[in-house]
Amino acid sequence: MRRLLQTKNIMVSCSTRLPTRYISILNIIQGDVDPTQVHKSLQRIRERRLAHFITWGPASIQVALSQKSPYLKSAHRVSGLMLANHTCIHKLFERVLGEFDLLYKKQAFIAPYKKERMFSDNLQEFEDAREVVHSLVEEYLACQSESYPKAEGAST
Repeated sequence: MRRLLQTKNIMVSCSTRLPTRYISILNIIQGDVDPTQVHKSLQRIRERRLAHFITWGPASIQVALSQKSPYLKSAHRVSGLMLANHTCIHKLFERVLGEFDLLYKKQAFIAPYKKERMFSDNLQEFEDAREVVHSLVEEYLACQSESYPKAEGAST
């Protein structure tokens, strides 16, 4: 399971080093696995602090074990998939916002949308979508702080 946490196995190019933190992790392990080995691996991950979790919530690593399909041949005895919610994803969304702003400023790729009745008067949908992504970035940045739930409760 430690291999699933390695940087080379991450599909999104962003650093999982501090101050960014995991919010939750789901590991799906398929194949011939002993549940006691999985438990020991989880203990090693916690002892060595290989995964840094949010401070305001439980360190949540969920594990699902499944058997291999008899219909699909695989060269590996065990395979794994990790689905993680990590605060470093805000960097990806910031890059997307930056690229969107550049393209929107140049009115690139807008002509086909202006032909549609929904966008003929204005492009408010694009601006609304940009605001949603911007608020998502702010939310992920706020998640990294220790006072996140308190700050969230104070604003409502």
